[in-house]
Amino acid sequence: MLRARTRRLLAATGIGVASLLACGTSLAGGKAFCAASLAGELSATGSARQLVTVVAPAATSTRGSLSLWRRAGSCWLETAGPWSAWLGKNGVSARHREGDETTPAGAFGIGTVIYGAAADPGVAYRYHRLVCGDWWDEDPSSPAYNTFVHLSCGERPGFSGASEPLWLSPSAYAYFALIDYNTRPVIPGAGSAIFIHVSFGAPTDGCVALPRGELVELLRWLRPGSSPLIVIGTAAGIRRY
Repeated sequence: MLRARTRRLLAATGIGVASLLACGTSLAGGKAFCAASLAGELSATGSARQLVTVVAPAATSTRGSLSLWRRAGSCWLETAGPWSAWLGKNGVSARHREGDETTPAGAFGIGTVIYGAAADPGVAYRYHRLVCGDWWDEDPSSPAYNTFVHLSCGERPGFSGASEPLWLSPSAYAYFALIDYNTRPVIPGAGSAIFIHVSFGAPTDGCVALPRGELVELLRWLRPGSSPLIVIGTAAGIRRY
């Protein structure tokens, strides 16, 4: 049985006994420790209370392992995964550039809006259902580079490059979330439109892609107030982020 002092401590901090046990907390000795995990070995997760890890076996890998984690006290608990995710056609890179078809490596936030051609699947984020005229500007010379832009349906955009008419990809973009890569600040040519989207069964142009069911589970799980992070890297290098 828990000592009275330990029970009072748990009540005061709001930490549940089950979470502590799952974290590997020693109740008898009154000392807390966390079971070894990839999430716990990352360099800087800051104030995040939700975490997505994407691990590529090597820098040239086009598939990786994706897991979801939540913070419980000072520990990270795996809540879903590992799932197989598609990555860029040229693997992952910490020096991603526009058009190089790599998935950026590093630690990034999640954009404030979730988008999709399909109806809102029940996400906690603000949801925008795609309509004709919804674009992602991928022109490094454009003032709106790496942002969502809505134009009148049929209007010719003033930007070029690989800019995407999002509503014309109803399968891959049935649902997607923005990975906050090259967003604050936006650096021309450093890369754009890095999403977590629905897999089409092949490597991507630089995004992370999951089967639809797993993607929906991830998107429903995300909570803006939990400051979620996504950390992407190789098995040898991800712990530096």
